Amino acid sequence: MSESQKWMLLSIVLLIGWLFYLLSPILTPFLVAALVGYLGDPLVDRLEARKLSRTLSVTIVFVVFTSVLLLVLVLLVPLIESQIMALYRKLPDFIDFIQQKVMPYILNLTHTDPADGGLDFSGFKIALRENWQSIGGLAGQVVNSISQSSMLIIAWLSNMVLIPVIAFYFMRDWDILVEKIDHLLPRHVEPLIARLARESDEVLAAFLRGQLLVMACLGFIYSIGLWIAGLEFALLVGLLAGLVSFVPYLGFIVGVLAAIIAALIQFQDLSLLMPIAIVFGIGQLIESLLLTPLLVGDKIGLHPVAVIFAIMVGGQLFGFVGVLIALPVSAVIMVLLRHLYQSYVSSGLYSIQTPEQDS
Repeated sequence: MSESQKWMLLSIVLLIGWLFYLLSPILTPFLVAALVGYLGDPLVDRLEARKLSRTLSVTIVFVVFTSVLLLVLVLLVPLIESQIMALYRKLPDFIDFIQQKVMPYILNLTHTDPADGGLDFSGFKIALRENWQSIGGLAGQVVNSISQSSMLIIAWLSNMVLIPVIAFYFMRDWDILVEKIDHLLPRHVEPLIARLARESDEVLAAFLRGQLLVMACLGFIYSIGLWIAGLEFALLVGLLAGLVSFVPYLGFIVGVLAAIIAALIQFQDLSLLMPIAIVFGIGQLIESLLLTPLLVGDKIGLHPVAVIFAIMVGGQLFGFVGVLIALPVSAVIMVLLRHLYQSYVSSGLYSIQTPEQDS
């Protein structure tokens, strides 16, 4: 590749990045649809291998995806709403517990005069008791807030229509798109780019498909376990722990802390500390010995810190669109860096020896 070609390629990449930044506010439905198409393509390929037409295969997968999503929303939203309401109603009693039991203990432990170190929660507690009913109907509040702005509701309805339509076409034409992109590549670099693309796909497939299943399974396990243990807010804590479990041990740590706080709010004591520890210990064992080896494997290669950093950088630069593309872009960058490292190690620059070494 000549110098002029390198500069032209760099200019194209910068231009694409600049256009992406400018168009990021309208790219969300297309990226969500592309993600759905990417996740659904292997299932469509399997159905197509059973002698079904591509369109029929896409229709079956699309109907299954939509049905599962609607079923989850119908089942979870009312339960989450009821637990949020219950949590909100119990906060005044929890504040009393802190003010009457915890604060005196801390002040006595630190030898602080209550007149100097005491905190007055009465105003906050009164506000909670007076306004807790106003947060009722979580779904209704969301719909009401959206309906107050005509532009917001238009954008919301547009996305609800666009995402399924675009996702359907992405799933139907995914193989064609990949084939056309491959056809456009310069022939002398096509084998290298194809190999890097396959490696990137392995990383993305392992993380997106596998890790999403692991997160869902852990959320279910934690929710059921905490419910059996007697925690009233089991669903909230379980979903939170499952949601952040894409980073190893973060779901465990956040879940344990959230469960302890929820137990204190519910009982004002630590009677559930041992059952909570047992639930999350079993969850960690199931994740380490069964879920991760079976659903994810060892192909991810994305360090937990790199995952967090990529999501934060993407959100800072491009907002929600940046969050959506953070992991795919970081996976591709990781594959490229691995290729550069291997090229460097096998190059003469790495293996060059000094005169002292030669002697």
